[in-house]
Amino acid sequence: MRTGYGYSKELAQENYDAIIIGSGLSGLTTGALLSQQGKRVLIIEKHFRAGGFTHTFRRKDYEWDVGIHYIGDVHKPYSFTRKLFDSITDNKLKWNKMGKTYDRMIFPDKSYDFTEPRSQFVEDMKKHFPAESDAIDKYMTLLDEVHKVGKKYFAGKIFSGVLGKVVTSFLSKDFNKFSDKTTKEVISSITDDKELLGVLAGQWGDHGLPPGESSFVMHAMVARHYLDGGNYPVGGSRSIAETIVPVIEKQGGRVLLGKGVDEIIIDKGKAVGVKMGNGNELSAPIIISSAGVANTLGKFLRNEPSLAQYTQKLNTLQPSTSYVCLYMGLQKTAEELGLESANLWVYPSYDHDKNIADFAHNFNAECPVVYISFPSTKDPDWEKNHPGTSTIEAITMAPYDWFKKWKDEPWKQRGKEYEDFKAMYSEKILDVIYKHVPAVKENIDFHELSTPLSVRDLANYPEGELYGMDHPPSRFRQKWLQPATPIKNLFLTGQDITTVGISGALASGLLTASVVLKKNLSKEIFKK
Repeated sequence: MRTGYGYSKELAQENYDAIIIGSGLSGLTTGALLSQQGKRVLIIEKHFRAGGFTHTFRRKDYEWDVGIHYIGDVHKPYSFTRKLFDSITDNKLKWNKMGKTYDRMIFPDKSYDFTEPRSQFVEDMKKHFPAESDAIDKYMTLLDEVHKVGKKYFAGKIFSGVLGKVVTSFLSKDFNKFSDKTTKEVISSITDDKELLGVLAGQWGDHGLPPGESSFVMHAMVARHYLDGGNYPVGGSRSIAETIVPVIEKQGGRVLLGKGVDEIIIDKGKAVGVKMGNGNELSAPIIISSAGVANTLGKFLRNEPSLAQYTQKLNTLQPSTSYVCLYMGLQKTAEELGLESANLWVYPSYDHDKNIADFAHNFNAECPVVYISFPSTKDPDWEKNHPGTSTIEAITMAPYDWFKKWKDEPWKQRGKEYEDFKAMYSEKILDVIYKHVPAVKENIDFHELSTPLSVRDLANYPEGELYGMDHPPSRFRQKWLQPATPIKNLFLTGQDITTVGISGALASGLLTASVVLKKNLSKEIFKK
C-alpha cells in the first residue's frame, strides 16, 4: 500500500499549515491529530518508506519489521495507547494478542517466564524466589507509584516559559524522587538477591541501559507496560503507517518520501520553513521536528549562532546504544518448527552491567544479551501473506566505535573487511540461536545483518542509536525536553521529549499537537 509521494517542483506552490520533519510514529501521530483538527500537514521523510522504526522491509519471500516486536495495553479498548491508536487510524489498525508468556529470561542455570496477567507474574516470581516475597510485593508497588506520579511529570511538558519552569518543577517533584535513582539502586534497596535483580531487570534491552545506569522510572514504565501481555499489529508493523497516512491525506495533507531536510529556516527568531537537501525551500507557519534532538539541534539549526545556548543543551545528553540485528527467513512455518510468540532474552550471567562492560572491551566475550523475536508467530495474517515460511529477528549490542572505520563508505559498498566482520557477528548470534532454538538450524534459507551504519543511513540516527537519547537519571532533569522551543513556531516531537518506545512516541505526538493547537486533545480523544 502506498504511504507517500515523491517530490515535485509544484510542492513549493502548495500551502500547508504545518511541516513535520520525519515520518516516525511521533511525526505521524502529530500529523494525524493536527489533520483531524482541520490542519493541512506536509510530512517530509528522507527514507523511501514512511513509518520510521515501524516500517518493514523485504528480501526474497520474507518480510521483517525493523523496530516493533511487541506492544502492551492495546488489547484494552480504553487504555491510553489503544484509544490514541484508534483515534489516529480511524479504528483501522487491528491488534493480535500474543501468548500468555510474552518474555522468557534465559540465564546459564535457569530460565524465567514473564507471563500475564500481572497476578501470574507475581506468583511465578515468588515461586522462583520464595524468600523474597515481600521484596516482590514492594517492587510491584513501586511500579504503580511511578505510573501515578509519571502522569503529572509528562503533563508538565505542556507548559513553557517562566510559568512553565515553576509548574514543571512542582509537577516533577514526586517523579524525580524515583527518576534520580538507578534501577539497581532502587531494586537493591528492597532485596540483596542479585539473581532477582538480574531477572527483574531482564527487559533492560527495551530501553537500552543496564540496571546500574538506567533511571528507575524508565525501567518501571517498561516493566509495568507489559504486565498484561504483549500484542502485535495485524499485517505487521507497516500497518501502522498504512492506517495513519490516509487520515492525514483526508484533510489534504501529504507524506513526502525520499527527500531529506537540510536546515530549518529561521527569520527574525521565528521558524518559517525548511531548506531541502536539493536546495529547494518549503514554507509553513508551523515547523515540527520528529527527527530527534541530535538532528534538530546539531544539524537543522547549525547555522543559527543566536541559538548557540539552546543547541548546546544537546551536550547534556548521550546517544543510546547502537546494535546489530540478524534477520532470518526460514523455509518452514512457525508451527512446523514449534516456534512460540514469546521473546527470548539470553544472558551470559545475572550481572547485566558486567556483561556489557566485558563485551564492550572484547568482541570475543559472550554477547551481553541476545534478544530473539519471532514476528511471524505474532501476526495472524503471516501465513496468508507468506505461505510456508517464518521469520526470526535477533538483536545484540554493537558499539558504534567498532564500525567507525567504515562510516564514510557508501551503503552496500563497504568492502570485504566490513562484510567479514558482519559474518563473524552473524555466526556469534547464530550460535546462541541454535542452542536455544535448535529446530531452525537446518531451515534458515536467508539471513542478513544490519549494523549501526545501516541504522544511521536508513533511520538517520547519527551513531546508529536504537532509542534516541539515553535514559539515565540525569535525562529526566532536562526540562528543555518538551514540545516548545525558544524559537517561535518551532516545535519538537518524538521519543526524546518523552521516553523511548511506542507509547512514548504516541504520547509525544499528542503533547506536541496539543501545544501547537493550545488545546487539550486528550479530553476529546477519551470522550469518543
